[in-house]
Amino acid sequence: MAEEIILLLLIVVAGTGGELCVARTMQVVGPATGVRPAALRRMVLRAARIGWMWLGLLLMTLAFFSLLEMLSLENVSFVVPVTALSYGFGALGGKIFLREQVSGRRWAGVLLVCIGVGLVLVGKH
Repeated sequence: MAEEIILLLLIVVAGTGGELCVARTMQVVGPATGVRPAALRRMVLRAARIGWMWLGLLLMTLAFFSLLEMLSLENVSFVVPVTALSYGFGALGGKIFLREQVSGRRWAGVLLVCIGVGLVLVGKH
């Protein structure tokens, strides 16, 4: 059980942390100036020069391999709903780390997701 808790924490925290790092990178880089290969290439090259991008990729890789391990231990019908806790961490991280405005309605949605995760966790035992 301890291994499962550690894996779930890695999936949620590392995955969300990685997404936040990549989002920070894209705030610096800005949007692609088009969908042509040359424009996309320039955007990718700009992003590759930013440390947050590499940290984000590292964290998302850790989360991915933790997810693979977790799926070898538990049913997907348990793992996928529980990893929805990342929505809560994402909203909180967006507010704190990226200084995003998060509306009350969005917080209510996050709360509903977390309640759903709680139901899944209670139903496991």
